[in-house]
Amino acid sequence: MLIAILLVSLISSIDAASIVSRSQSYQLSQPTVLGPKSRITIGNKAIAPDGFERSPEGNYPSTSFRAPVLTSHQGDDFAIEVVNELKDESMFKSTSVHWHGLFQNGTNYADGTSFVTQCPIAQNHSFLHSFSAPNQAGTYWYHSHYSVQYCDGLRGPLVIYDPNDPLAHMYDVDDASTVITLSDWYHVVAPVLRHIIGTTANSSLINGLGRYAGGPMSDLAVINVIPGKRYRMRLVAMSCDPSFHFSVDDHNLTVIEADGQLTEPLVVDELRIFAGQRYSVVLVADKPVDNYWVRSLPNLTHASYEGGTNSAILRYQGAPIADPTTVYTAPENELKETDLHALINPGAPGIPEYGKADINLNLTVKNTNGTFYVNNVPFKPPTVPVLLQILSGAQEPSQLLPHGNIIVLEANKVVELTLSTSGPGGPHPIHLHGHSFDVIQSAGSKTFNYVNPVRRDVVSAGSTPEQQMVIRWTTDNSGPWFLHCHIDWHLDAGFAVVMAESPSDTRAHLNHVPHEWDQLCPIFDSLSPSQLGGGGRKSYEEAASITTLLFPPSPLP
Repeated sequence: MLIAILLVSLISSIDAASIVSRSQSYQLSQPTVLGPKSRITIGNKAIAPDGFERSPEGNYPSTSFRAPVLTSHQGDDFAIEVVNELKDESMFKSTSVHWHGLFQNGTNYADGTSFVTQCPIAQNHSFLHSFSAPNQAGTYWYHSHYSVQYCDGLRGPLVIYDPNDPLAHMYDVDDASTVITLSDWYHVVAPVLRHIIGTTANSSLINGLGRYAGGPMSDLAVINVIPGKRYRMRLVAMSCDPSFHFSVDDHNLTVIEADGQLTEPLVVDELRIFAGQRYSVVLVADKPVDNYWVRSLPNLTHASYEGGTNSAILRYQGAPIADPTTVYTAPENELKETDLHALINPGAPGIPEYGKADINLNLTVKNTNGTFYVNNVPFKPPTVPVLLQILSGAQEPSQLLPHGNIIVLEANKVVELTLSTSGPGGPHPIHLHGHSFDVIQSAGSKTFNYVNPVRRDVVSAGSTPEQQMVIRWTTDNSGPWFLHCHIDWHLDAGFAVVMAESPSDTRAHLNHVPHEWDQLCPIFDSLSPSQLGGGGRKSYEEAASITTLLFPPSPLP
């Protein structure tokens, strides 16, 4: 049986955006680039990005699955049609695509979050995501938001360029070739792995290529630079689990953006980036012409750089085509999140004292036998999306499903959220849809900052009960917004709640809801188990053949 992977493929650009590039003397190789009006066809394809062929039959080359870069300029309108042509029975055949970091103000129905803002897109159907992001520019990404589907490859970067970037004087090159994606990769399909408690990646990939311990010396990604040029490298952590310690041998990195928000420039020699996070860093190509290791060490047991694992190559123009010989040195100036400060309109909303917001929330997260409980309740996707419930008339928490997983917030209030965790599995990257937030307290820090904290949309909650994260935002975007751990295995195991902002205002706040959105649920609800895919009972039996650390059998999502 052919074991395929999920892949963004067969993509045609309807209206490709031009790419901002300040490189005048040399054209760098570019990945596939799509504009804001595009068609993405989701299909299956067998590949081996780390040299391991996920197919017991056939002879497939070790090829990258570097996803296309979706691009636009600030102020562009988006119209992205997602077409579902999934066929592999071992994997999920329904899908959804979320545009991570885009606020979807007035277009909550286009957020792409299965069972929160829409029903999944069934096989052989499509949905057109029409939305705008008028006040946003920076580094974002797109990924499946249906069960653990993005762990099988449905993920890619999204960049909104600002022609009037106030930090443009700091770099010469900012194009698709300087987008760097960091991801994990698994040799078993995700519908099997979701049954296993504490599943671990086999390898990590940089721009879709990597090596695994004991595996072949497969190709690594190469990032080409010209001596003397300054490069805005846009780092995107697209992993389903690990965080990464990212560095480039012998080079400093100047951080200028965190999750779509410009920061005061900060020079570091290494940074930790969690699942879902993005950073823009400026790298100056001012070293001798040579090859240098690009390092992205995941927080996984026994991870190393041996044999070129967890690595890529920074290659100066004129350097030989060869693996680098540079040596890793421990960081002396590693990024601390508390040293990052918002560049534009710094300062958190509301009274600058802990507990003095309009709405003060405290969430505690526990892990019991692999299941996560947020305030003693695990998240279970409802059969009717939360947005559809609201549009049908449900307003109060008691009316909204799933019970215990919905927090209703009043409009135009300052919310302060404190979140702490206990049990294994941390540190946990927490993402809020529909907003950026100010990080008042970073996990592991004892200080509060209301004056000039970093502003972003994914933050670590730490990994011990003694640590907590505190964030603030304003409820100015009516609709249900997911708050969840961006370790996808943890989300699937219950680590999530829904923030329902001013449900009574949602219908008026939304732009015209397309008729096609109304049809997603009737189509999805009519699917048979075989049409859902995911291997059914066989996926659980395969998981049981790998380990005894299993969740109880559960229905397909």
